[in-house]
Amino acid sequence: MPSIRFFYEAVRFRLSKSNRTRSWIKTVILNEERKLGELNYIFCSDDHLANINSEYLNHDTYTDIVTFDSSEVEGCIQGDIYISVDRVSENALTYKAAFNRELHRVIIHGVLHLIGYADKSPSARKTMRNKEEAYLSLLDN
Repeated sequence: MPSIRFFYEAVRFRLSKSNRTRSWIKTVILNEERKLGELNYIFCSDDHLANINSEYLNHDTYTDIVTFDSSEVEGCIQGDIYISVDRVSENALTYKAAFNRELHRVIIHGVLHLIGYADKSPSARKTMRNKEEAYLSLLDN
């Protein structure tokens, strides 16, 4: 059964307006002509996500997000998205953005990765950023 679930690991943070966020994520998935499978968001600490990043991806760095695709059917968005609340908070300060806006940018960034968007090259990063901005504007309404 399709679902979007939110989990918390080693953080005091709780997502506000979770039903609104779920609805928004579903809208993005439909706009991208995909179907929702099971999507799990795990909000965690820097250290927790750094351990995952090291263990599964062999990256020895802090990051704001790690996305694991578990889809088995073409066009179905399914996976686990780990988000460091610590990193999102720091990035919000760095980029002079409201915490909730930066959080939602990262939330949708993970979905865009599951859809197939990349961010390794300058042109791919620009496309990803444009998609993020477009979908953030849907949430602003």
